Amino acid sequence: QVQLVESGGGLVQPGGSLRLSCAASSNVFSINDMGWYRQPPGKQRELVASVTSAGSTNYADSVKGRFTISRDNAKNTMYLQMNSLSPEDTAVYYCNAEVASHLGYLEVWGQGTLVTVSS
Repeated sequence: QVQLVESGGGLVQPGGSLRLSCAASSNVFSINDMGWYRQPPGKQRELVASVTSAGSTNYADSVKGRFTISRDNAKNTMYLQMNSLSPEDTAVYYCNAEVASHLGYLEVWGQGTLVTVSS
């Protein structure tokens, strides 16, 4: 089974930082585009940031200058460094990737990790 597993979520105070990780299962041969999405309570899922296999990045306006997306292709892992967090960043964060595996090319979602920003 091809999987993406997120980690690093939790409770943080406003102004604090968190680093999310997204690791692909060992049966993934390679990964094309990757992205972080989030779904705030009662709202729709939205794109936070994305990164291509070549390292080109794109950010939602709401996180520019505060969040940094990166990836380690050797480890098939993606990261999201989140700084200057505010309560508006509270959401379930999901990673997404187009992966190549023995099953062919698949779009895969992680299970989500909850980030809560509160004092």
